[in-house]
Amino acid sequence: MARLTYRQLIDKHLEILKGLQYDSGLFAASDKSVGTGYDKSWLRDNFYETIAFEIIGDWDTVEKTYRAILGIFLKHEDKIDWAIENKPQASYQYIHARFHPETFDEFWEEWGNKQNDAVGCILFRIGELEHHHHRSMLQSEDEVRIVNKLIKYLQAIEYWHDRDSGMWEEDEEVHASSVGACVAGLKSIMRLPKIHVPLELIWKGEETLHALLPRESERKFVDLSLLSLVWPYNVVTPEERDAILDHVEYHLLRERGVIRYKNDRYYNKNEDGVSEEAEWTFGLAWLAIIYEKLGNAEKAKEFIKELIADDTEKGMPELYFSNSPEYNDNTPLGWSESLFITALYQMEQRLEEQKKAPPG
Repeated sequence: MARLTYRQLIDKHLEILKGLQYDSGLFAASDKSVGTGYDKSWLRDNFYETIAFEIIGDWDTVEKTYRAILGIFLKHEDKIDWAIENKPQASYQYIHARFHPETFDEFWEEWGNKQNDAVGCILFRIGELEHHHHRSMLQSEDEVRIVNKLIKYLQAIEYWHDRDSGMWEEDEEVHASSVGACVAGLKSIMRLPKIHVPLELIWKGEETLHALLPRESERKFVDLSLLSLVWPYNVVTPEERDAILDHVEYHLLRERGVIRYKNDRYYNKNEDGVSEEAEWTFGLAWLAIIYEKLGNAEKAKEFIKELIADDTEKGMPELYFSNSPEYNDNTPLGWSESLFITALYQMEQRLEEQKKAPPG
């Protein structure tokens, strides 16, 4: 593959990422024709997939996606009302994390459907878009009403000690990454007019979060998902941030990506599921973004260099098999594309600023 400039790489991957969007505004997790089920839309994936468009200032794309996400919640308002009144117990009673990208229907098969961070991340982005970019996503009384109901929903499920399936849709535990996403979402959305967040709802989450950190959960000492608490959520202390970064890099960083956690069985090359964990490409982009924001440009550049080596003609894969140049079918992965674009854009912007700076 010919060597491309940062700008050319950004343009290439923006085109790939745009190809994953449906007419509804929602993005598929991967190629729309893929046979793995990643033609569906996840709330969390759409949250991360739109970050690339936000950073380049493509507000039409961002707003179209969030109009669709609010449409999903409004379509399922009766279910949310029931959950507020009855406190869900079974997984299917929770707000699901993935939906049909055109009809907005839920997928009813069991899929680790208790994913509280999927609600937290949407609240977070709606708040951030208005507070930092003056982009109001809540343009009707219906939308204001449903966002207030999402807050009541988090209160009803008692998110601060609710055992959910977390970012990876697996074991039900109290996950720091889920609690932190909800804390960030509540703190962000409470700044909007007509939105009502009881402060106690935030305090309870913060208490759990700081008691868990730097662990992800009782079972997991370190997990890739913890990076979300550093960026984009920024809900950790400097000491917690440094511990998370140290642990992720020491225990999980590999040549072509970052493993999600030790003994992860998803696409594990070892039949026993022990060691040989898959290497997730967006872990490198995540670290590059964080280190660029921390002012460590050299370290960010090293991660970007590794990412560029991971690139394929089809785009950025979800993962590479352990110690292997072989990647899985979820290529391109929209989440990986978006974080790669974000990392590249940050680096390009810094280089442009350095060129304009007066000498000396």
